[in-house]
Amino acid sequence: QVQLVESGGGLVQAGGSVRLSCAASGRTFSGYAVGWFRQAPGKEREFVAVISASGSSTYYGDSVKGRFTISRDNAKNAVFLQMNSLIPEDTAIYYCAARFGFLSKNAEQFPDWGQGTQVTVSS
Repeated sequence: QVQLVESGGGLVQAGGSVRLSCAASGRTFSGYAVGWFRQAPGKEREFVAVISASGSSTYYGDSVKGRFTISRDNAKNAVFLQMNSLIPEDTAIYYCAARFGFLSKNAEQFPDWGQGTQVTVSS
């Protein structure tokens, strides 16, 4: 099990950028795939991005592809989500989640979750 803490959320204007961080503690973080998910009020949780344990593989949700970039620094036990060209539809609580081993786009396969960070994009 790993403990995850997100940071970096806030209020940003449409077209702007935000960088989210996910700090991990606990077991060997370099063995964990990490995903970002988001949930807007009244909507289902949505897959945003995922990165493999080594950082060599990444996948993105269709709605963020080309605008968001996921990366990680295993030496610092951290994963990042660079969010560019933000639109109001990106407004949500963003969660990072970790699972040991292979990456997945399915939130149900991630046992460890952070508390979330709010991102609000104004038009």
